[in-house]
Amino acid sequence: MELLRALPQAAPILLRHLAAYADLVGQDLAQAQRNLRVRLIGAVLIAVSLMFALGMACLAVLAYTWNTPDRLASIAWMGAAFLLSAIIAALVMARLVRAQAPFFAAVKYEWREDLEMLARISDDRA
Repeated sequence: MELLRALPQAAPILLRHLAAYADLVGQDLAQAQRNLRVRLIGAVLIAVSLMFALGMACLAVLAYTWNTPDRLASIAWMGAAFLLSAIIAALVMARLVRAQAPFFAAVKYEWREDLEMLARISDDRA
């Protein structure tokens, strides 16, 4: 019952707190947007460059081995190299994703802190 009586006094504080949460959400969203933009640009540049480099390397290998009995073996080895590079890229990407900060990490942290503080306040009033 005391909590209801204290609500008009706490309303401005709660509103300021909610505004602070909105700011934290905005900051987290802005950071996530910057991270995504940087990753996308980097991934596109790397992918395009690697496609051209690998295409040229494959053409060079085929041109070098075209009139030899090693032509099929060279194609098979290139396929194996592509498979290996895809596996390595997947492992690196998984490590990067694991190392990333969780989405809305600051908001979650502040929310936990507020819940603990509210629990202490309600324990003190009881």
